[in-house]
Amino acid sequence: MDKAISNGILQEFKERIHLGDEEDDNLKRILSTSNKALLRVCGDYDLNNDEEFKELVFERSRYVYNDALEYFDKNFLSQINSLGIDKALEEIKLDGD
Repeated sequence: MDKAISNGILQEFKERIHLGDEEDDNLKRILSTSNKALLRVCGDYDLNNDEEFKELVFERSRYVYNDALEYFDKNFLSQINSLGIDKALEEIKLDGD
């Protein structure tokens, strides 16, 4: 599964937080780091195909961009836990087949 940030994902994020093209490299780095951090705690989701996971990556990236990352975990703990539990249950079902 490709974990690289596509230009489509980048453009969608830029439109969401109203940014131009001048920060593309920085935003790709922020999105990539957020994606990796959330994959580690939530499980193996696909940023390009799972809207709920993508929303969480965008929110974490927004917090990073605004220098407020220390507030992200507290503010999104229920969503983080929900995705992690969903993925764990999915893996249990697959193991039980």
